[in-house]
Amino acid sequence: MAEPRWLDENEQMAWRAWIAAQRVVNTRIEQQLQRDAGIPHTYYEILVRLSEAKDGRLRMSELAVATQGSRSRLSHAVNRLEQAGWVRREGIESDRRGQVAIITEVGREKLVESAPGHVEEVRKSIFDALTGDQVEALYDVCATLARHSGDTVDRAAWERR
Repeated sequence: MAEPRWLDENEQMAWRAWIAAQRVVNTRIEQQLQRDAGIPHTYYEILVRLSEAKDGRLRMSELAVATQGSRSRLSHAVNRLEQAGWVRREGIESDRRGQVAIITEVGREKLVESAPGHVEEVRKSIFDALTGDQVEALYDVCATLARHSGDTVDRAAWERR
């Protein structure tokens, strides 16, 4: 077994700062969405992904990849979104086992209603603390990590603008 490549002092500091920032920001965003919209961030992300998809629909398998969740977890979330009337599912004629999730008009309305508070929390939690150069650096670092750590459905978004 190879000798571990331990983190040097700067890497250790950066790693711990990354963890702290991620936890704080994720907690604030989750709390805001729960408080103001009554939904977890995962449900919000599903609605966003569907609203941005062609015809407001994605195969369940594509949606699972896009949200980086397991199929069973996604299925549970979509069940809840269906119960709320924000999403519906349809079978795929050419694939008897496949299903698509489709955002409903009520789901679009929920997203439009929830977006301003969400964006404001993202702005307060992240962008209000950064200079323009830091925003650019944040993009560069995060896009590099997204490309390096594995393929995402958003890969084109992580290519240099």
